[in-house]
Amino acid sequence: MDIINLSEQNSILNHYLKEIRSVEWQKDSMRFRRNLERIGEIMAYEISKTLDYQSEEVETPLGFSSIPQVSDQVVISTILRAGLPFHNGFLNYFDRAGNAFVSAYRKYKDALKFDIFIEYIASPDLNGKTLIINDPMLATGSSMELTYGALLTKGKPAKVHIATIIASQQAVDYVAKHLPQENISLWVAAIDPGLNDHSYIVPGLGDAGDLAFGEKV
Repeated sequence: MDIINLSEQNSILNHYLKEIRSVEWQKDSMRFRRNLERIGEIMAYEISKTLDYQSEEVETPLGFSSIPQVSDQVVISTILRAGLPFHNGFLNYFDRAGNAFVSAYRKYKDALKFDIFIEYIASPDLNGKTLIINDPMLATGSSMELTYGALLTKGKPAKVHIATIIASQQAVDYVAKHLPQENISLWVAAIDPGLNDHSYIVPGLGDAGDLAFGEKV
């Protein structure tokens, strides 16, 4: 599995990463959502460099020009609900892509222990497609493993890109161990050192879903 850590190079991405982490900037939920979207756009651009292309000729007012176009059939998948703004950033760039949605959530046994459940999946046929699975926070890696398995019921993609904004080192190691090594790439904006007792990423940014859409009961 290829692991691409975009924070290893300086770019405008780090500006948006700072804002979504900041307790002061987090008070503006609209800006928080927009920053998730912006990071999705940047990641979409970076992933686009790895896709296959074919030249197509376009007519201009003064002649013809041959321009490379993406030949991959892209499907963008997100994990509800925190992934929606992040997903929209990808869709802004891959505006002709198919879309898939998976509901994965934690069901707590007590204050610290939980299981991951998937209740809903909507996806086009994935056979031979290039699948981009996005989830802004990769804490333990368990939900990503279950999501990947659930999506495989809709077909076998040719290539898979997993995109996350902040991942724990534990989750990176888990995904690298439990998902196939071939034809899968993991894209991250930052890798944080660990998790707290509630399996939240530290320093992380808190609950991305609550920050984007309000607290849940």
